[in-house]
Amino acid sequence: MTTEVAPTRELADRRASTPRHRPAPGLGALLCLVSATGFGLSAVFAKQSYAAGISVPAMLAGRFAVAAAVLWVVVAFRRPAFPTLRTLLTCIGLGGIGYASQALLYFGALSWIDASLTGLLLYLYPALVTGLAVLLRRESPDRRRYAALLCSAVGLVLILGSGGAIGSAAGIGVALALGAAAAYALYLTVAAGVPTELDVFLLSAIVCTSACVTMTIAGYATGSMAAPGDVTGWGWVVLLAIFSTVVPIATLLAGIRLVGASTASILSCAEPAVTVASTALVYGERLTPGQLVGGVIVLAAVLVLQVPIRRGGSRNRHAE
Repeated sequence: MTTEVAPTRELADRRASTPRHRPAPGLGALLCLVSATGFGLSAVFAKQSYAAGISVPAMLAGRFAVAAAVLWVVVAFRRPAFPTLRTLLTCIGLGGIGYASQALLYFGALSWIDASLTGLLLYLYPALVTGLAVLLRRESPDRRRYAALLCSAVGLVLILGSGGAIGSAAGIGVALALGAAAAYALYLTVAAGVPTELDVFLLSAIVCTSACVTMTIAGYATGSMAAPGDVTGWGWVVLLAIFSTVVPIATLLAGIRLVGASTASILSCAEPAVTVASTALVYGERLTPGQLVGGVIVLAAVLVLQVPIRRGGSRNRHAE
C-alpha cells in the first residue's frame, strides 16, 4: 500500500468466517504480523525501484502483473467457482478503477514525502470507511464511532501541523496520500457488496489483473512508462509483488482463520510501525514529535473501531 496495502486484506477481514475453535492463536497472530510486515516493507521496495529509474506506472504495472500471475496459479490449484457476469464486472472495476487509483496515489506520494508520513496518512482510511458506512446508513452512529472519527481528525491535525508537512512539494505528497486514503475507503465500501461466497484469491487475481491493465494503459497513454536503468530495478518490483502483495495476502487470510477478523485487524496496526521503522533504518527518515503523537492517535482510532463491544456481559466479535 500501500501501506499499501494488498487489495483484499481489509475485504478479507469483512469476508473471512471466524471458526468456533482456534487451535493455534499464537501461530495466527504470527501470520498476521508477517502480513503486516510485508505490507509495511512495500515503501522500501518502491523507493528502491524509484532509485533504479523506474516510473510509478511501470512499477505498479510490473507489480500487479507478477502478483496476478502467482495468484492465478493459486486459483488454478484451488479451482473455486467463477462469479456471475455482474460480480465479475464489479471486481474488474474494483481493480481497474478503485485499487489502481489508490495504488497510483499512494506510491506517487512516496516520491514526494517520507514513507513514514505517507503510511500514517494512509491509515486514516478506517475512519473514512466508518464515516461512509454511517452516511450510507450501513452502520448506526454511536459514541465509539464518533470517538474514532474525532481521534482521526485530531491525529490528522497534529500530523499536518508538524514538521512542515504543508510546504509546496510536501503539500503535493500529502494531498496524494490523503487521496490514497479516500480512494481506499471508497474501494472497501464498494467491495463490501461483493458476494461472500466469492473466493478471496480469485477476487485478488481479478483485481490485480485489471489494475495491471489500467496501469499499463495509463503509463503508455501518458508517456510515463519508464523502465529501470538496470535489471536490479525489476528485481525490486518482483520483491514488491511477492513479499508485499502475495505473501501478505496469503498469511493474513491464514491468520484470520486462526484468530478471527477483529484480532487480525488490530494486529495489522503493526504495518505503519514497520514502515516507520524500516524507512528510518534504510533512509534515516524521522517523524517529528508532533507527527509521532498524531500517528499514535490515528492508530488509536483504528483500535477503537476494532475492539469488540461488551454487551450483556459477553464480547461479540465484529468482522470489520
